[in-house]
Amino acid sequence: MSELMASGQEKEVEVLFWVGCAGSFDDRARRITKAFVKILHHCGVSFAILGQEEVCTGDPARRSGNEFLFQMQAITNIETLNAYGVKRIVTTCPHCFNTIKNEYPALGGTYEVIHHTTFLQGLINDGRLKLKDGGEFKGKKITYHDSCYLGRANGIYEAPRQLLELLDAELVEMKRCKSRGLCCGAGGAQMFKEEEEGKLRVNQERTKDIVESKASFVAAACPFCMTMMTDGIKEVEKQDEVQVMDLAEMVAKAQDLI
Repeated sequence: MSELMASGQEKEVEVLFWVGCAGSFDDRARRITKAFVKILHHCGVSFAILGQEEVCTGDPARRSGNEFLFQMQAITNIETLNAYGVKRIVTTCPHCFNTIKNEYPALGGTYEVIHHTTFLQGLINDGRLKLKDGGEFKGKKITYHDSCYLGRANGIYEAPRQLLELLDAELVEMKRCKSRGLCCGAGGAQMFKEEEEGKLRVNQERTKDIVESKASFVAAACPFCMTMMTDGIKEVEKQDEVQVMDLAEMVAKAQDLI
């Protein structure tokens, strides 16, 4: 696998960082990408990205019923990944994580796929990432929002919470959490379609849980969840009291990397 794939300069690396559409183009999600990359550099992790060769995984296409487009996008990516001999992938997006891990094997793409929260926990376990202390998060009340594609779809609940414990923060669980967690409202390609008729948006309902937790920070692990919860917090005018941050941003900030 090449560290600078577009230039053809080949160097063996530990992992391919799958940036994803949100992490590449959405202004807020790009801050998560930068924070995660700073952690990788800080820990001496050698990694590669596909750059312009990376195509959308096809998750929104499949969820919205366009199977033809999904397979076109997926096969394009699989051919690229296999051509580079990619074996191990890390991503900050649970949608990318779920699609590449669970749906690409049927089309010929089988890889070890890791979500960034699990990857960060692994760096800590290996002694490569040592959190000095919680910094501004020490003793603060933090609630964690379980992404559907990370939690219920793939059973990853503990790694994100273990990271919060290492920040010396007080984890305050929402009444709907883990396997009973409430969707942010963006899954299943809902992020990209007009909302349907109803009395209350899903993210508004989830925002009620956040406010009731009385937490100062909401820890997220998905760019879609980040957008929906940030919008929900703004709508109830609580943005001065509650801050939504990705776990990578929290870890990077605790290390004075951002």
